[in-house]
Amino acid sequence: MESLHELHGRRGRIITDQDAREISRVEELSYDLKISEVMTSNVKTVSPEMPMNTVLEILRVNRISGVPVLENDQLAGILSIEDLVRCMEKNELHLPVRQYMSQKIVSVNAYDPVVKAIETFSKERKGRLPVIDEAGKLVGIITKGDITRGILNALQRDYHEEELRRYRASHLFEDITSDRTSLILRYNIKARDYLNGGQASSHIKRALLRLGATPQLARQCGIAIYEAEMNLIIHTTNGGIIRVQIEPHRILMQTTDDGPGIEDVQKALTPGWSTASQEVRDMGFGAGMGLVNIQRCVDRMELESTPGKGTKLVMEIILRPEERFKETDDSESAP
Repeated sequence: MESLHELHGRRGRIITDQDAREISRVEELSYDLKISEVMTSNVKTVSPEMPMNTVLEILRVNRISGVPVLENDQLAGILSIEDLVRCMEKNELHLPVRQYMSQKIVSVNAYDPVVKAIETFSKERKGRLPVIDEAGKLVGIITKGDITRGILNALQRDYHEEELRRYRASHLFEDITSDRTSLILRYNIKARDYLNGGQASSHIKRALLRLGATPQLARQCGIAIYEAEMNLIIHTTNGGIIRVQIEPHRILMQTTDDGPGIEDVQKALTPGWSTASQEVRDMGFGAGMGLVNIQRCVDRMELESTPGKGTKLVMEIILRPEERFKETDDSESAP
């Protein structure tokens, strides 16, 4: 009988969302790129006491549709073109920005992956989002157009360099003869290190591509490891370890930590269930979808946890014939 802690993804038929496998290159980059890499840093701002007719001229000259409002170097509100239209309809362009700005501020963090901005755009229906740093200071603004340009630039920037590295690494398994050949990658993840969150998953995915993995396989592993990596950053006391074992026929991914553990593993596997603090939720993490996203991308997932001692998460992908890494004839025939 199958363990209660073992769930199957691609072949087990418990996860039936076929579209979940079709992870595009754009989705991959949305996890890799940080908001700070695509945002507009040179931001036009206005003050709460500035007349609306002055703001109208600023938007016209700079061809923008909204501006953050700063008061004593703190983000106090957002003024959009819609606010200006309402002001013009009432013929009140002489009034200060304070009368029309929105004080309900929806912002994103500079260190977040671009996917967080995409999710926020979808949820909040905003045209632009202010970007803040760890101290809560305004450091930029991001629009959907910024995301598109950032992804296109990343594609162009990385293409030639990545092709050369991929060619060199793709022959690794071909040149080694053994009964069982494995490449092991290991990363130490620090707790609360949001600034570097996602780096390990990015490195692992890049290594897989250079070894000759299909883009789809690399994306699946990248997303699974990203979610597991963020769990170590968010939920552990002392961080943890990511270990990836790459073999010609399978990829075995594992995370371990020494606490605080999970009280109810079954609840942890429920979509939307999370023990993240309000502070972590305010930062845009801890939505309780990490393990669900992992299940989408792997063949097998096992979660073992002991309260007060730690947690072990095992993820495995069995490679299809077209996904397998190249190896010599001796390795190919080995059991």
